[in-house]
Amino acid sequence: MSLKCSLFIWFILHASLKEVNAQRIDRNRSVYSNLVALWDFDKPIQKGWNSSISKNHFLAFGGMPVDQVFDSDLKRKVADFKDSTWLKLPRENLGELNIFGKDAKLTVMALVNKRSEKTWQAIAGVWDESRSKRQYYMFLNASSKTHQDEMKRYPSQGRLHGHISALGGKTPGEVAWISYASSKESIPEKTWVWISMTYDGKEIKVYVNGKLDKDPLTNPFNYEAGIYDGGVDGADFTVGANSVANRMTNQFIGRMAYLAVFKKDLTGKEIQGFQENLFSIQQDDR
Repeated sequence: MSLKCSLFIWFILHASLKEVNAQRIDRNRSVYSNLVALWDFDKPIQKGWNSSISKNHFLAFGGMPVDQVFDSDLKRKVADFKDSTWLKLPRENLGELNIFGKDAKLTVMALVNKRSEKTWQAIAGVWDESRSKRQYYMFLNASSKTHQDEMKRYPSQGRLHGHISALGGKTPGEVAWISYASSKESIPEKTWVWISMTYDGKEIKVYVNGKLDKDPLTNPFNYEAGIYDGGVDGADFTVGANSVANRMTNQFIGRMAYLAVFKKDLTGKEIQGFQENLFSIQQDDR
């Protein structure tokens, strides 16, 4: 190969690499500019945890204190949720966590290790069923999943679920709200897993370790109605439990290392990139 040819190839490769890096920088800028809150539960505990990027987003103990324990798998401190513990951020302090509207977009993600197979475990979001103030929420272990072709619920166990409501109350004609995405596979117990939900104004999606866990009946889930505006007296942002029948229930039993909320529907690549930057989970492809 001649020197001129080698220089030409080097120039093309160098230019391509610069373009790829520029695209990566732009993508990261888009991700981080839309990050509303990030809680790292390894940070010092002070009757709760503050967001790493906003002093206004302090998650306080909702009931009994949430313990902070050292996790030998992650080699860091994490929040340890039990049946009587959760965290809350009052409505008046939600700021950009109050995501609503016809064109609303969001991503909620958390690094969790569930320690129980009890049904209905609340992870995080704005979802008050007692006062019909539902907006968005991520759950584990719902007792049912909705098949979108029939809008009928069927038994479910151990899955990840992403809930979005445009009405605030129950689905008309149903005993509960039934428009939500559900993962195809169950989330393993006693294993660290990145779980995420996104909404782009048209579809609700749930991701497991950064991968869309597709199911033609449940994920992605078609929902174009947008997100309910709860108003000034809407729901609090809660972690580990939500309000049902005027009491905090659906407690999450397990550990949580990170929690993040974005005002953007992240792509699978963006989710994976963000999670890898925070804490990479080594796993075999499923």
